[in-house]
Amino acid sequence: MLHRIVFQDDHLLVLDKPSGLLSVPGRGPDLQDCLSERVRTAHPAALVVHRLDRDTSGLMVMALDLPTQRALGQQFAARRVQKLYAAIVFGSPAAAEGIVELPLRKDFTRPPRHMIDLVDGRPARTQWRVVERLVDRSRVEVRPETGRSHQIRLHLLALGHPILGDNLYAPDEVRAMSDRMLLHASELSLVHPITGKRCHWTSPCPF
Repeated sequence: MLHRIVFQDDHLLVLDKPSGLLSVPGRGPDLQDCLSERVRTAHPAALVVHRLDRDTSGLMVMALDLPTQRALGQQFAARRVQKLYAAIVFGSPAAAEGIVELPLRKDFTRPPRHMIDLVDGRPARTQWRVVERLVDRSRVEVRPETGRSHQIRLHLLALGHPILGDNLYAPDEVRAMSDRMLLHASELSLVHPITGKRCHWTSPCPF
């Protein structure tokens, strides 16, 4: 599992994370290998801005100084960062596109899972669109407007179409349809904190 540097300058790095690699260290000595620590071997000042789930592949940005980290963090918090994901889900959605707006929170009884909670959950909104319909599955594009943990996975599950290979939320038969979770962060767009220009990066979908 090797990561790829998509973009690099004096202030930030854009990385292509492989599926199966943590974004940041987990709890326990066996969960210390992760993208952020690998990057710091070559860039000791690198700072985490956001995360991707371990089994999600694709684009992730890290800052190379504290002001850049703060500026990028503010963009994510203000929802000015545009993200596009590719996914393959079980079945065929009835509509061609739509929006899921269901609040999420941690599932404290079954960590590391999260859950939909209409009372105590934090607001979460996801746009989705069918790209291709196959016999038993569909390829979809997903634009999360918020950045809650496991948001895409839970919102697609709520539609009745879990992601193939999702080892937390998919039923056993759907989990077994792929040896990895078929979710990929394929496009990332943000305003460069120093130049003020909007930058756009892409990563080819590996599935």
